[in-house]
Amino acid sequence: MWADHVTRNTAKEDNGIYEQVREHFTEQEMVDLTLISCFFNFFNRLTDSLQIPVEDQGEVDKIKRSVRLDPEKVKTYLQTTVENWPESFPEPNPD
Repeated sequence: MWADHVTRNTAKEDNGIYEQVREHFTEQEMVDLTLISCFFNFFNRLTDSLQIPVEDQGEVDKIKRSVRLDPEKVKTYLQTTVENWPESFPEPNPD
C-alpha cells in the first residue's frame, strides 16, 4: 500500500496513509521501504524512457509462462517454514 502511494506520488495527499503504514513499521523501515520504492520507480522510468531492455524478451516470456504458483504448495511451504523457525538466532560475527 505504501509503495503504491509512493509510486503514484499520492502519499502527501492522503494524510492518514503514513500513520496507517507507520503502525506496522519502524521509522527506519519506513525510510527503507520508501527508498526501495523510489529506486524501482527511478530505474523503471529510466529504462522505459530510453527503451533499454533489462532482459532479453525471450527470457521474460519464459518467466511469464513458468510462474504458476500452486496456492496449496505455497501454503505448505510457509507452514513448514513457520514450524521450523528457530527460537533464537546467533549474533552476527563482529568481523
